[in-house]
Amino acid sequence: MNQAIEVLPPTLMQRHRRALVSAVSVAALLGVVGAGAWWWNLGRYLEETDDAYVRADWVAVSPRVAGYVSEVLVDDNQAVKAGDVLVRIDARDYTERLHSAEAQLQQAHAAVTAQQARLDTLDAQLSEQQQRIVQARAALDSGEAEARRAHLDYQRYRNLVAQQVASAQHLETVSASQAQALAALAQARAQVARQQAQAQVIQARRQQAQAQLLERQAHIGEAQARLALARNALADTAIRAPFDGVVGQRKVRRQQYATPGLPLLAVVPVTQAYVIANFKETQLQHMAPGQAVEIAVDSFSGQHWQGEVHSIAPGSGAVFALLPPDNATGNFTKIVQRFPVRIRLVQRGGASPPILPGMSVIATVDTRGERAHGG
Repeated sequence: MNQAIEVLPPTLMQRHRRALVSAVSVAALLGVVGAGAWWWNLGRYLEETDDAYVRADWVAVSPRVAGYVSEVLVDDNQAVKAGDVLVRIDARDYTERLHSAEAQLQQAHAAVTAQQARLDTLDAQLSEQQQRIVQARAALDSGEAEARRAHLDYQRYRNLVAQQVASAQHLETVSASQAQALAALAQARAQVARQQAQAQVIQARRQQAQAQLLERQAHIGEAQARLALARNALADTAIRAPFDGVVGQRKVRRQQYATPGLPLLAVVPVTQAYVIANFKETQLQHMAPGQAVEIAVDSFSGQHWQGEVHSIAPGSGAVFALLPPDNATGNFTKIVQRFPVRIRLVQRGGASPPILPGMSVIATVDTRGERAHGG
């Protein structure tokens, strides 16, 4: 009886052990089958990398004009809108330059008005001179007619004297009249030439005045350009935000002397952030723009964001390095290259923590769409 009691516990233990082993084996088999099914249906289409970071196209704001900073209107990490004034530079000198440019423009307009009046005066003088030329030509025509008449009288009386019909004294009178007519004709011709020469002089003065008028008008354009530059410089004393974003790296202080190109602060477009994921070249075979991406941010454990592949870089990171490798020298060791892939974040509804540039992420690309199209 004691021996039977001693044999029973080991038998139950073996049965329990066999049942446990069987259950574990079945569970393991189901796990393997499930994992295999997951890999076959989804896992083999996923490409993942933890070499990924949040980026944003931020800009360093710098002045376009030099001067002392009179106001700093933003604080560190302050949200701003496009066009908001961030910093003001002392505008007194630029205001005076604007007034000087306005005065120069008025002076240029006055010079053009005076030159136009002079040109109008010369036009009037030229018109009057043309009338004088007409009068001189009329006098010339009259002198020519008088000279012809005197010549005919002289010939007629010379024949009459030869025939002893008229007296020699009368012939002398007619000859004197002819000489007077010829002298008057010469004077009329000289007067026509003189009036024409005077007209040419006035015409030359008018051409000179016209050239000076064009020069004055060019001065107006130059003065207008200086005025526009002065206005732009005055407007540039107010440094504005180029787009919506958050202020960072604020180095500017009041009474600081700012020069063009000197970074004063940065504006980061947080809402336009994107992800740069550096995938291995062996992961790019089925990757294409438009594919869905799941993004896990290291700063927010358990939360995921959605995105899509925007574009793939035209070269690996080594190609664009400051000192690219030269594999044609020395011993060669093959290294898998990485290609930057830009991922656009898809906005989702509801409140979610902001993703800030510089955060590390894990990006997982679902390539099923490309495989379905490409085989």
